[in-house]
Amino acid sequence: MRLFVGNLPWSIDDDELRNIFAEYGDVSDSKIIQDRETGRSRGFGFIELDDEGATKAIEALNGTEFEGRAIKVNEAQAREERPRRW
Repeated sequence: MRLFVGNLPWSIDDDELRNIFAEYGDVSDSKIIQDRETGRSRGFGFIELDDEGATKAIEALNGTEFEGRAIKVNEAQAREERPRRW
């Protein structure tokens, strides 16, 4: 299951995100989304876990404080198709 993780501290990286979720299941992918122009974190990311681990992670981590920020953890929604700007 792919999870959305929001309200992350700007300092977090892919490996640190993976480590947070590793205790809940086998993490197959972790990605912090970065600004294209600056390369800085945009404050959210995605994590992929097995279904059982993902459910446990949502229950355990959603709303908890991490480095002074209350993180949001929920199932990721499919991205909507938007018209391309030229």
